[in-house]
Amino acid sequence: MVRRSLAAYAGKKVLITGNTGFKGSWLTLWLRSLGASVHGYSIDIPTRPSLYKIAGIKVPMVWGDVADIPKIARAVKKIRPDIVFHLAAQPLVRSSYREPIETHRVNVMGSAAVLEAVRQCPVVRAVVMITTDKVYENSGHGRPFKETDPLGGYDPYSASKAAAEIMIASYRSAYFNAAFYKRKHRTLIASARAGNVIGGGDFAKDRLIPDCLRAFGKGRPVPIRNPQAVRPWQHVLEPLAGYLQLGERLLRGDVDCADAWNFGPGDRDARPVHWVVKCLAEKWGRDAAFTIDRREHPHEADHLRLDITKAREYLAWRPRWSNATALAKVVDFHKAWRKKEDMRKVCLAQIEGYARACEK
Repeated sequence: MVRRSLAAYAGKKVLITGNTGFKGSWLTLWLRSLGASVHGYSIDIPTRPSLYKIAGIKVPMVWGDVADIPKIARAVKKIRPDIVFHLAAQPLVRSSYREPIETHRVNVMGSAAVLEAVRQCPVVRAVVMITTDKVYENSGHGRPFKETDPLGGYDPYSASKAAAEIMIASYRSAYFNAAFYKRKHRTLIASARAGNVIGGGDFAKDRLIPDCLRAFGKGRPVPIRNPQAVRPWQHVLEPLAGYLQLGERLLRGDVDCADAWNFGPGDRDARPVHWVVKCLAEKWGRDAAFTIDRREHPHEADHLRLDITKAREYLAWRPRWSNATALAKVVDFHKAWRKKEDMRKVCLAQIEGYARACEK
């Protein structure tokens, strides 16, 4: 079903903000494999090394700050995309403690700038705004969060993304109201809240999997913060499939999809940090070890899960790869990279494998 529905992207012009990042690079490769014409808007290539570089990705680019309102507006008017996927962000919780104002500027004003650019370019038919699973007011109750639960944020990153969700909803109501679709406008806006994504090609600092792989590669034990913290872990291709299915429905004119959506793993794959690290170490093999970092660290929620009932029932989207499979794919990717294999082919093979899993 997924492969057939995503065929609608063939020949479509797509703009991805933050296309040089981890998720943006995987999304670019997938869309190009579907026959889409992909354009990018990013301020830089955020890590060294990067998936964007090692996979040899080359698309028409506009280099700029996503919160630069005139520049992003000019880019959208020039490209005239059918659909926009907005991924550009300051994506790290710990960085947000060090740079709270910059985090809010990029995550809130950057999102507003993208929507304002779309408002000035009525040729755009669909926009998928990517936020995070951390937009919810987390009181520690332990139950999965639904899309209708209150928004909030203890740390600057979570607060900035919750604020972005409120702003997105206001633009959707004020300028892209589904009740006036095809009468006053022809654009549908949705937001997507994904779980903790893992996958090959993530080289960011202060993220669990990249930190583990860097340590394993050097034969050093990796220090683990918050070993009991539970997170909705999922391979990066899982939410990307959700974003693509959601975008396809928006392009089709499904007004009921102009809303907020959760994309997370099944209940069994909301795992504690120590389980993930132990499983990753076993799959890596020799020289993989970890220790518990008992130093004081900035606050992070102890428990976070997403209710994905809405996406299951309305989009027919559901998780396909277990945590164990996802971690195996991560190890396979990084071992191939260390052997200097063709990483574009490795990525495309994993995308194809995931697409086949969706057909079962």
